[in-house]
Amino acid sequence: MTFWSLTKNVQHNHLKVCSNWVRSIFQRNRSLASQTISTELAAASGPSGSSVEVLGKSYPRDDHSNVPGKILSKVGKNLHQRKYHPLWLVLERVKRHFYQQYVGLYGTPLFSVFDSLSPVVTPWQNFDSLLVPADHPSRKKGDNYYLNRAHMLRSHTSAHQWNLMRAGLKAFLVVGDVYRRDQIDSHHYPVFHQLEAVRLFSKRQLFGDMKDGEPLQLFEHSSRSAHKQETHTMEAVKLVECDLKQTLTKLITHLFGVGLEIRWVDCYFPFTHPSFEMEINFQGEWIEVLGCGIMEQQLVNSAGAQNNIGWAFGLGLERLAMILYNIPDIRLFWSEDERFLKQFYVPDINQDVQFQPLSKYPALVNDISFWLPLQNYSENDFYDLVRAVGGDLVERVDLIDKFEHPNLQRQHPETEAETQLKSFPGKRFGSCPLYFQFYPRYIFVFYFRVKQEKDRILSR
Repeated sequence: MTFWSLTKNVQHNHLKVCSNWVRSIFQRNRSLASQTISTELAAASGPSGSSVEVLGKSYPRDDHSNVPGKILSKVGKNLHQRKYHPLWLVLERVKRHFYQQYVGLYGTPLFSVFDSLSPVVTPWQNFDSLLVPADHPSRKKGDNYYLNRAHMLRSHTSAHQWNLMRAGLKAFLVVGDVYRRDQIDSHHYPVFHQLEAVRLFSKRQLFGDMKDGEPLQLFEHSSRSAHKQETHTMEAVKLVECDLKQTLTKLITHLFGVGLEIRWVDCYFPFTHPSFEMEINFQGEWIEVLGCGIMEQQLVNSAGAQNNIGWAFGLGLERLAMILYNIPDIRLFWSEDERFLKQFYVPDINQDVQFQPLSKYPALVNDISFWLPLQNYSENDFYDLVRAVGGDLVERVDLIDKFEHPNLQRQHPETEAETQLKSFPGKRFGSCPLYFQFYPRYIFVFYFRVKQEKDRILSR
């Protein structure tokens, strides 16, 4: 009874001390967290008169500046240009498809590709050029990253449509990183990558040389309906819509294979009408993959292409890559972990790749050295030993050095050499101890670097 009472008092005092300790840590961390948040917000807005540098150019801060340093650090990473990155693989597959399927008069690609345009744009480019109303919620400071009132990080690659059409281009792809303030989960990240496509048609390109009957027209003066704009003829809209849907169906079939079930859902975008979202039935679930529509003629006219009608679509590279490669978390695309990146080192961009889950623990790398006997000993003998002990936990073993002792060839090693070798401690290989017995007549030493991939076991 006395013992229990003492134990109980000790337990009570122990719990009391622990609770006070935890409470003090919480209060201290909460204070530190608030300091960190305040510091981060201050760094985003910056003091009056300061500036923020993006891609070598300085932008003065003002009361609209809200880009934190962590977001600025992503600018210029260009994951879509990084060879063998999953986003690069998806983009290369899309580009190759467009190059092969759509060819101009002289055998050159019909679509121009722009994948290195600066993400810094003006609010006019990002919103006004696309007919986004002044009071539209997508303009809010809470949803975008502003360098100042005059410049921002683009929230979509559509921000370049007007300038490229103004330059005279009629078929192009724009690829790049876009920035949006968003929620935190496995499917949202403040920086992601979009691919935008635009194609314009003249009357001749759309209808051809029609000689019989009344010629068809692109434009008319009528009223807007759910199926067309007030300036378009129904014939023109249906042909452009058909071309748009055929183009996207071919692209998605190229990426996911034939037999894929596709459906179109009516939706709203400020810069297209009618507008659609494409959904695919992937593994029994309907998934939205892109948005598209007939471009607003007012936008096309303002860019100087008033004799044309066109379509546009935009898709997220991360969305496609997550589906294609079974990547569960959008944040993985920013990983520098070679265990993630090496999975996409494939000789053929069309090769099927299925992402293998990673452990939260890093790989273990151990160096092991041991003396060899006089008789022949192949490094493959050691590989067999490693496989026998470590199994599939071992990812890679490299022979990094060889050494031959000049003196041990001329004397018996049972003296000083034997003493040194026997005192050499056994090396541990990950969680599997590998102890090597050292023999006195060994005169060669091999140095091996062993990398243990823990994630393949721990993630199961």
